[in-house]
Amino acid sequence: MRVEIWSDIACPWCYIGKKRFEDGLAAFTHRDEVEIVHRSFELDPNRAKGDTAPVIDMLAKKYGRTLDEARAMEEHVASNAHAEGLGYCTEGRDHGNTFDIHRLLHLAKARGRQDELLSLAYRANFAEERSVFDSEVLITLAVEAGLDETEARATLADENAYAEDVRADEREAAELGATGVPFFVLDRKYGVSGGQPAEVFTQALQQAWGERSPLKVIDQGGADACGPDGCAVPQA
Repeated sequence: MRVEIWSDIACPWCYIGKKRFEDGLAAFTHRDEVEIVHRSFELDPNRAKGDTAPVIDMLAKKYGRTLDEARAMEEHVASNAHAEGLGYCTEGRDHGNTFDIHRLLHLAKARGRQDELLSLAYRANFAEERSVFDSEVLITLAVEAGLDETEARATLADENAYAEDVRADEREAAELGATGVPFFVLDRKYGVSGGQPAEVFTQALQQAWGERSPLKVIDQGGADACGPDGCAVPQA
């Protein structure tokens, strides 16, 4: 079974949802037969690269709230993160364009280190006050995830590197009807929206697994084939 997860590193519910999904997956009998693919989704794609702002200021402006109300919103999210055993800083975090992060995550995917980099980036952004919008921080995280530093630097320096991969993920999200993240797609049959409780993910996995179409084998007998004991020898 394949599970595709659309998310953005700037999304706190993606951070929390990843942990909840992993907990739900851990309770799933066939967890070792599930392939996880992380896909790109930008919450603020029109924000200029390098244009960063404190998260509290961004929330107040975006939702028309006072700074105190924005802080209360962050405290609410923090309480959910802490309930899942996750660190969460309500002050001192930045918000910005995440396109370069997604490009680097596609490099990590190509090198088999995508989940490692995503986990490190989430922790840096939400729990450690390390700005993931700083290219040097991204390089450090990439190396911590097991990527080659020279290749990571070259990827960030080339604005076209993996850019189409990010755009393709975003087009696909739109085609699937995803308007927000996190968005989980199970075997292209079921979609789960939002950072649901772990048990919801377990139930969704069980349902998707149970409804997988069994392979229909067409065998009229006598066909040549190879098996554990060798290959059939054509009769003269």
